[in-house]
Amino acid sequence: MQKLAIQGGNRLNGEVRISGAKNAALPIMCAGLLTAGDLHLDNMPDLHDVATMRKLLMQLGVAIEINGGQMVLSAANIDNLEAPYEMVKTMRAAILVLGPLVARFGEARVSLPGGCAIGSRPVDLHIKGLQAMGAEIHIEHGYIHAQVPHGVGAKRLKGARIFFDLVSVTGTENLMMAAALADGVTVLENAAREPEVVDLAHCLIAMGAKIEGAGSDTISIIGVEKLHGASHRIMPDRIESGTFLVAATAAGGDITLTDARADILENVLEKLQEAGASIQVAGSTINLKMNKRPMAVNVRTSPYPAFPTDMQAQFMAMNTIAEGSAMVVETIFENRFMHVQELRRLGAQIDVEGNTAVIKGCAQLEGATIMATDLRASACLVIAGLVAQGETIVDRIYHLDRGYEHIEAKLSGLGAQIRRLK
Repeated sequence: MQKLAIQGGNRLNGEVRISGAKNAALPIMCAGLLTAGDLHLDNMPDLHDVATMRKLLMQLGVAIEINGGQMVLSAANIDNLEAPYEMVKTMRAAILVLGPLVARFGEARVSLPGGCAIGSRPVDLHIKGLQAMGAEIHIEHGYIHAQVPHGVGAKRLKGARIFFDLVSVTGTENLMMAAALADGVTVLENAAREPEVVDLAHCLIAMGAKIEGAGSDTISIIGVEKLHGASHRIMPDRIESGTFLVAATAAGGDITLTDARADILENVLEKLQEAGASIQVAGSTINLKMNKRPMAVNVRTSPYPAFPTDMQAQFMAMNTIAEGSAMVVETIFENRFMHVQELRRLGAQIDVEGNTAVIKGCAQLEGATIMATDLRASACLVIAGLVAQGETIVDRIYHLDRGYEHIEAKLSGLGAQIRRLK
């Protein structure tokens, strides 16, 4: 199993290009199932999750060509409507093939998903939504079997008004894709407002879908008979952007992100300025300078546009060496403090009660061997390793490769002493 060895204490300086967003790329790949035409995607990140999704789509019959960061998907000859457990168990985003398959072919059989063990992310919102649109759904032997009953106009889903009890990003994306080919109008209420949902909507609109309201909590979709091929560029990864900015705030330095978007990072940038960082934005570049020990900052996670749960762990790492004490409240996932135990191994002073962690900043962490438990926890431990005295070994970094493109190469380019051990 691969590990990262980090020699702490180096400031970060230089320029780093931000990759395409994993959380936009995966649903947009699934959107390729909605048409027999070719979907041309640009700025695709080189990630383990993208490779897993590619294998799953190819197993369904999608032809996929890759040339660097470009990908062409052709779903003209789908010959399989089942997403097996082997493909779905490592990646929850695989549930996103469900809506497109049922919408275009009237049927799908998808394994109940796996992914990071950070808390319950039930698929009942997806199921209830598809049922409201006329699909019959049975869960049998660990699989969701959905089909549009015979006799329902050419096996098409029907438009419906759907209210989400909880804000769900994948639920919003799945039902938005399904509604694009449904008969009539679908209205999604209490929908997710994340930028990645908006990016998917932009791609679907380029394919001929009629969608209004993406980015607000009410999305209206007028179903069309069929979608056509299109070209789309994947948006920059706001979580990767935030991770590098937090790393430089914790370790000190002067870094510039290119191909980034500050408008989708406002909450994170405000918190970093609160910590003492100087930030300048010009077009698609973000520059951050930090020449002192950071100040502790309180964080409370909530759905977009509030502070993202995917940045909680990174800020906790920064707070461990900050001046003062900070409170981190996690409102999205109940198991998202698993990195606390590992940070304590480096000397961090953290007390947890329920969904609240209180971090008392200490002057110095000390290197040790630590273990990643999920994707964003991995990034948190890397940041901790960058500021710890001596060598830190981060084990089980396959989590990291799911969502960060060549992170050790990018950090090395900024002056970090980090290498992969095989």
